[in-house]
Amino acid sequence: MEDILLHTCCGPCATYTTEHMVAAGYAPLMYYYNPNIHPYREWQKRKETLEDFAEKKGLPLLLEEEYDLSGFLRMVVGKENERCPLCYAMRLERTAIKARELGYKWFGTTLLISPYQQIEGICRTGEDLARKYGLNFYGEDLRPGYRRSREISRELGLYRQPYCGCIFSERDRYYKPPKSG
Repeated sequence: MEDILLHTCCGPCATYTTEHMVAAGYAPLMYYYNPNIHPYREWQKRKETLEDFAEKKGLPLLLEEEYDLSGFLRMVVGKENERCPLCYAMRLERTAIKARELGYKWFGTTLLISPYQQIEGICRTGEDLARKYGLNFYGEDLRPGYRRSREISRELGLYRQPYCGCIFSERDRYYKPPKSG
């Protein structure tokens, strides 16, 4: 088994991803680092759901308890249309640094399962960071397992969030401006 530090955004995205990685010969250590999630109660609920999933499946989990929402907002304010690539870079760089600290050769992310994420940008960022830190990035397209991840999360009774996580994605999900004219 090859150790891998797996940036994990939430429990539902971890379901199929970890199942697939174990079957492929990896031993994932899930790593929760998500300063983008807003509000704090949502961040906490996703963290607790991931802890529940880890316990149910007997998977190791490393929690980054710091909630650096201010750092995330400083990075994206004025660049809201570029927020996703910036967010990927922020979370993946922290994961790569942590992987190196722990002596891991591999890092990856559960974001690769979501059909709502920019997979090409995630992989490009992951590969760039792998070169920068002397690591390997696991960049397999896991979107074919998305439906299975939904099934597993329902079976386990996991909380499934209604938006990506940041304040801007929450706005885009719920705010419908009045049509002019």
